[in-house]
Amino acid sequence: MRKYWLFGLVFLIVILLLAAGLVLLVRNTTQQALNPFQQTNNDLRTQVASFIHPTPTILPDPVTIIHDVQALARLETIQYSVEKVITAESGPPILSSLFGDKLLFVAHGTVIAGIDLNKLSTSDLTVQGNILKIRLPDAEIFTATLDNQKSYVFNRQTGILTKGEPNLETQARQAAEKEIYQAAIDDGILSQAMINGENYLSRLLGDLGFSEVIFINPTPTPSAPYQ
Repeated sequence: MRKYWLFGLVFLIVILLLAAGLVLLVRNTTQQALNPFQQTNNDLRTQVASFIHPTPTILPDPVTIIHDVQALARLETIQYSVEKVITAESGPPILSSLFGDKLLFVAHGTVIAGIDLNKLSTSDLTVQGNILKIRLPDAEIFTATLDNQKSYVFNRQTGILTKGEPNLETQARQAAEKEIYQAAIDDGILSQAMINGENYLSRLLGDLGFSEVIFINPTPTPSAPYQ
């Protein structure tokens, strides 16, 4: 009797294993059958997302128009790196929480100054033996530009009833360029540009054979060193 009972138990276990295998086989077959539909569904979602949020495409016009070409003889003698913080706001101050727009713009810019040797004429040069007397043109600012990669809007606050002033950041950038230019001027960039230019030309002309180079109306050396 016990022998038949063990045989029945083994037979039941085999039946259960076969049933479990059949269920697993059906599940795998179903999953494989559904995979193409799921993949198609995912692809469709991707296409819809790409349609709703397309990747920006930049297409430059192949036609290039060059308006002017000029020969330059600029001696760049100094460069400033300037950082300024600009606050720009619009709207009535009393109702700023409703209609106001205010941003804090951190501007990084570069100012380059030097001497334009195109403005140097033969009348500005006098040679006496190995002595050269030279009158240099005044130093000038060549460029004062923002570094767009380093400049950014640090904070912006708009009223609850307005979308903000569209040109406010543009106005802040324009003001930043003027401030960077003026900061370099106030710090004496033009005087230092002249000093650097005189030092450079004195060495260069000395190497060309002049025993002495005299600058007419030389730029006085500042009492405090420039940073």
